[in-house]
Amino acid sequence: MSTIENRYDFAYLFDVADGNPNGDPDAGNLPRIDPEDGRGLVTDVCLKRKVRNYVAVAKENQPPFEIYVQEKAILNRQHDRGYVGSGNGSVKDKKKPKAEVLAEVQKWLCANFFDIRTFGAVMSTDVNGGQVLGPIQLTFSRSIDRIVPAEHSITRMAVTTEREAEAQQGDNRTMGRKATIPYGLYRAHGFVNVPSARKTGFGSEDLELFWEALRNMFDLDRSAARGFMTSRALIAFKHQSSLGNARAADLLERVTVRCKSDAPPRSFADYEVTVRDAGLPAGVELQRLL
Repeated sequence: MSTIENRYDFAYLFDVADGNPNGDPDAGNLPRIDPEDGRGLVTDVCLKRKVRNYVAVAKENQPPFEIYVQEKAILNRQHDRGYVGSGNGSVKDKKKPKAEVLAEVQKWLCANFFDIRTFGAVMSTDVNGGQVLGPIQLTFSRSIDRIVPAEHSITRMAVTTEREAEAQQGDNRTMGRKATIPYGLYRAHGFVNVPSARKTGFGSEDLELFWEALRNMFDLDRSAARGFMTSRALIAFKHQSSLGNARAADLLERVTVRCKSDAPPRSFADYEVTVRDAGLPAGVELQRLL
């Protein structure tokens, strides 16, 4: 797999209608929100989870595209696979591996796990795999306008236990709550770092797979809780230099999103997305990937 030689900075837009894009477990699973300005938030971890899920399905969770952080995984076992796979035997009796051994283990883990060589990983557990800084980093996503979460009562026409049925004298209903927002358009920023890619072995095929995941991952992530979520725009600035030809902030400010009216937005059509492509810095190429 050929390594990448170009830095990227990108803006990613996605929306949700009548759903909860990222519930907050510390707030009764209500949609995450900035308490100061009322705009919605989606964590970087949430988006990475969806990328991982897409890649696991698209590549059948097989090396070199296996997923390290997956549901019900025991991470120490993955680290031990790294020791065995790199020819250093089981880690059971190696509490403090030598630096050269740890480097070989990390190289094996990066080569086999897509999400380690893409996002990095903290693997300094009792089965020590060290730490890897990934070449792709994402920010929190923030809605363009404020959101108004609503809670809805829902009814299930069944109960779980005999005791509940007896208490209701056969009525057998279970009441619950569901939180949604009517509509929200969210914007995230991301960065692709070449020096880190060289260290993890992140290559051009990995980058294309990452773009593919951002375009399509919501179609494999449907649930009653999330409503209708859709990728809307993926705008990347490709640098000729591996270190970059302009500051990320200056480039991303060229992407503006505004609501067309004062009415509460209810669809992507209510917004206008503008990219100022005139006068780009030398060595920077604009790419519309979605």
